[in-house]
Amino acid sequence: MVLERQGLLKREPFGRGKAATLRAIEQLGYVQIDTISVVARAHHHVLRTRVSNYQPEHLERLQREGRIFEYWYHAAAYLPITDYRFALPKMQRMAAKADRWVRSRNTGLLQDVLARIREEGALKARDFDAPDHSGGGWWNWKPAKGALEQLFMQGDLMAVGRDGFEKIYDLTERVLPADVDTGAPSEREFVAHLLDATLRTQGFATSPAVLYLRPGASLRTTLQQILEERVADSILVPVRLPDGSPAFAEPELLERRAPVSSNRVSILSPFDNLVIQRKRTRTVFGFDYQVECYVPEHKRRYGYFCLPILYRDRLVGRLDCKAHRPEARLEIRDLFIEDDALRVRAPAEFLAALQDGLDRFAHDNGCAPPALPAKARWRAA
Repeated sequence: MVLERQGLLKREPFGRGKAATLRAIEQLGYVQIDTISVVARAHHHVLRTRVSNYQPEHLERLQREGRIFEYWYHAAAYLPITDYRFALPKMQRMAAKADRWVRSRNTGLLQDVLARIREEGALKARDFDAPDHSGGGWWNWKPAKGALEQLFMQGDLMAVGRDGFEKIYDLTERVLPADVDTGAPSEREFVAHLLDATLRTQGFATSPAVLYLRPGASLRTTLQQILEERVADSILVPVRLPDGSPAFAEPELLERRAPVSSNRVSILSPFDNLVIQRKRTRTVFGFDYQVECYVPEHKRRYGYFCLPILYRDRLVGRLDCKAHRPEARLEIRDLFIEDDALRVRAPAEFLAALQDGLDRFAHDNGCAPPALPAKARWRAA
């Protein structure tokens, strides 16, 4: 059920093309942006896993058309424009300098950067370089970059696109579609939105999942009140997860048959919406996953950028690889299959599905199909 909500059971759950890309983002609620480019960047990787003919220009066009916007979810992300108002609480905290991640407190610099974009149009951080590149003065890119990000985070600027991976900023008043709701939600509305998004994208909700990386006793209290009210009104029913932790689901979910999984392997991004909440991944799939690029090399178990492998309705292993794009070569550094049944006897249908999944993943990275390693490291979890 979780995989169905995540768009990972069928080959084309959202259709094809730009419209499918928008539907995928609307269903998932956000797609995380990441700077690491060992393989395709996370936002492209996540969308290619769900939209078979996805192209980066789909995302670029949706942003230019004002159908999606870039902001902060629990990390930098693309979000549906219909959810813009739910980004306003963080923007307000940033404007009040009440958020822990304030980028710049230089009021004069903020005003000057804003004035220059108002006069000249959309600009990038490098447009604020010191003319002599000496690294001095207000127009050195480092303080200007902080000012741009502060203005972006507090809602005065929006990203209209990227040049390579560098954001292009313009005034929000020139970018935001006129019909977008800009009424800031109450705390109750905000928490209800997070709960509804969790139910839509996961099928069930736990308090940690709803408030993932959103601290505050007030939010927890409000969520508990909403959950109690919905249970009392039979809108939600309490359930228990495999580890005994409490969760909540809509009654209709429990009355239907579980969807059928296909004989298909998908190579997932470390920042895929399915696995980004590591505790939930352990609870639901029994898969203890951590991306190890942030782990000291001598402590890594699986490799710098190991990717989860999804087979049918199970997370069965990890792939450590690197796309050498100039050579059109996907280097498979290590392959771990941890699922007990597959370790004991790797069935032919799984090996065929794994090869197909590797071929699709290589194609998505602009690489030639790789050969399946003669002997994967069939390791117990």
